[in-house]
Amino acid sequence: MSRILMIQGTGSDVGKSLMVAGLARALTNKGLRVAPFKPQNMSNNAAVTQEGGEIGRAQALQARAARRAPSNDMNPVLLKPQGASGSQIVVQGRVAGQALAREYQSWKPRLMPQVLESFSSLRETADIVLIEGAGSAAEINLRAHDIANMGFARAVGAPVVLVADIDRGGVIAQLVGCHAVLDPEDLALVRGFIVNKFRGDPSLFDSGMGFVAERTGWRPLGLVPFFSEASRLPAEDAFGLQGGSANERGGVKIAVPLLPNISNFDDFDPLKAEPGVALAFTPPGAPLPADARLVILPGSKATIADLAAFRAEGWHIDLAAHLRRGGRVLGVCGGFQMLGRSIADPSGVEGPPGEVEGLGLLDVETVLGREKRLQFSHGESQPDGEPFSGYEMHMGETIGPDCNRPALKFADGRLDGACSADGLVTGLYVHGLFSHDAQRGAWLRRLEAAPSALLYEAQVEQTLDALAEHCVRHIDIGQLLELAR
Repeated sequence: MSRILMIQGTGSDVGKSLMVAGLARALTNKGLRVAPFKPQNMSNNAAVTQEGGEIGRAQALQARAARRAPSNDMNPVLLKPQGASGSQIVVQGRVAGQALAREYQSWKPRLMPQVLESFSSLRETADIVLIEGAGSAAEINLRAHDIANMGFARAVGAPVVLVADIDRGGVIAQLVGCHAVLDPEDLALVRGFIVNKFRGDPSLFDSGMGFVAERTGWRPLGLVPFFSEASRLPAEDAFGLQGGSANERGGVKIAVPLLPNISNFDDFDPLKAEPGVALAFTPPGAPLPADARLVILPGSKATIADLAAFRAEGWHIDLAAHLRRGGRVLGVCGGFQMLGRSIADPSGVEGPPGEVEGLGLLDVETVLGREKRLQFSHGESQPDGEPFSGYEMHMGETIGPDCNRPALKFADGRLDGACSADGLVTGLYVHGLFSHDAQRGAWLRRLEAAPSALLYEAQVEQTLDALAEHCVRHIDIGQLLELAR
């Protein structure tokens, strides 16, 4: 039976996901078979698995770090927020229903057996399972029926290492506070701590590490400097997009409106990495930039609600002006659906059943359904014949005259997407297009911009290797392996 170790945090966004990815690559480099596992995740940035299911993007990245294919078992419960409707609940890769936050609490006891089943299956395939917690270990208000943190750790007897974020301040209080509020039986599982995102002279925090160790009895396992290359890896949360422009350099400007329920936003990471692209995330309250050459309507977990928000911001007016100037528009998945004449939700997939008027920039109509398409895909874009690869993740079917000008042709002969008669507006369902260097280059040439020599997937691999080296330098890996049970 494989060893297990759980990485929990003193709060959200302390760096748990990234640390598990770095440790997974570091231990894999040592010759161990590593499997990442997160009992419960909440994210609208999801990834397709080898079984044709979906898991959180962070677990897919961790699987890549461990040099193995992503699996449904790596994240058996995924909550995907969808506005006023609460969250869609994905269990072992498949949609199981939806619930508001309070209603979801009653789901947890019946989900735990499936979580444990996935964990047991995954354990059979690895020498060590790195388990990631969710949010804070000290959320005592959610401790009853917990399946994400100490509730799961206690169920499987997992030793726990706490990660705290010094960059946000109050790190000593974070750690000592967790020690103060944890139940004694939970507390007995915590064996060590790591202080993350340190900036400056590490010797200045020697006494801080010693103080926490003395007050808690936990082993100090590392003071980890801020990893500046983290922005080159897919992020799980949309918080990092809130700052507006992703870069300030010159080049062709591409604008992405920040919809309230934006999903699969790592679609844009390769554009952010392009030296000749100025990628601008437009926040609420700001107009779409007039100098953008391309506006991309992103994926959405609540398409109808986000379409209403798009109009409320006046972005539909900005988009019409953008097209009059000869600019291009691309809609991806939910963004594609918004570009059509109408969106119908007869089954109440996103909320109350009904139908709304779309932006009318493509002569197509969408009907949302309960069946979700989840699969990897590849083929050629139309009509230029450039290769692409990506994945499909959507609930709905789009048909209409503009589909006779498809954007993509799959290797199996299927067609995807639609284009306007003037060629300025394109919609498609495939995510991940820009990760393919040839396809990204084709889009940049359409904007009369020269693609760079960037090899995006190779850059991700290099960054994971750098992250692993960072973890090895600053974390006592030997002690971590000693603590694993």
